[in-house]
Amino acid sequence: MPANAYINRIATAVPEHEIHQFYLRYAASMLTADRRRIFERMSGLAGIEHRFSCFAPARDPEGPSADLAGTFKRGAFPGTAARMAMFAEAAPVLAQKGVDGLRLGDEASRITHLIVTSCTGFSAPGIDLDLVQRCGLPDGIERTMIGFMGCYAALNGLKLARHIVRSDPQAKVLLVNIEICTLHITETAELEKLLSFCLWGDGCAASLISAEPPGIELDSFFCIVADERRELMTWDIRDHGFDMFLSGQVPAAIQQALRRNHAAILGGRPPEAIDLWAVHPGGRSILDAVERALDLDPAALGPSREVLRRYGNMSSPTVMFVMAELLEKPGGLLGCGMSFGPGLTAETMLFRTVS
Repeated sequence: MPANAYINRIATAVPEHEIHQFYLRYAASMLTADRRRIFERMSGLAGIEHRFSCFAPARDPEGPSADLAGTFKRGAFPGTAARMAMFAEAAPVLAQKGVDGLRLGDEASRITHLIVTSCTGFSAPGIDLDLVQRCGLPDGIERTMIGFMGCYAALNGLKLARHIVRSDPQAKVLLVNIEICTLHITETAELEKLLSFCLWGDGCAASLISAEPPGIELDSFFCIVADERRELMTWDIRDHGFDMFLSGQVPAAIQQALRRNHAAILGGRPPEAIDLWAVHPGGRSILDAVERALDLDPAALGPSREVLRRYGNMSSPTVMFVMAELLEKPGGLLGCGMSFGPGLTAETMLFRTVS
């Protein structure tokens, strides 16, 4: 009989530079007075108080550059090649910070598999090999990169880790979700794009998955792809960074998809049978849509709203920040995790806390 798989530990990390208030002032400086008032009103409803970046903001939000180093100069933002060089330098540092939070010690030499998810940058040799060297992982460790899946990649990483552990109960899997979202700031006067970028922050989550409890048992996974709505969320590589398009119709589309599929997601259970919810906080309106679709108590998504408030949307690591909060819950509770991304895709899972 296949082994069960458990998330034993989760460590989270963000960079040192707080950028949310700076960005609000910087973005406002790009707009006319009338549109600035709209921006300020709408950004104030986002439910976000803090976001973090690997790059220090400039001292003056209305000055000639968005960052202290002067890389993002007004009228001369860097191209994709320069941004990828910045990713290659910053991402391994933040990823190591996340892994160090697990305090593996001698356990590092017994890690058998490394899975890395990222959609905000590419380089080779990549983050996986950097982590082997930086964190003392075995040279022969099995490495897998899950790339460009967006915000739902962490659940695909957990799904793969579960397959590995169930096929080899001796396996110890290190999952690292690392994103440098702020690298892709766009110089624009488009209100919608400026509001979209109010969501994004940098972050990393590192998790240890094995066949040994305690922790969170990974029970089952279910994926929804609303292919007819795929144009509502896209993530494309352009000449001046990666370009995210997020339609205002996404929350309604997610709400509709969850209402149609909640029985399959929850294994035939009613939503009130779920004790814990780990919903990716892609934005306040996304969480509101999930709450409405499943008729949840307002407190049910409290951990997700708190992660959104403290960190913004960090893409793939964000749902793992929520899961980290739930690791502290007592055993015997049934939970549901969800993440959303391009496709329009919803990756979901059922899990149980085990003391």
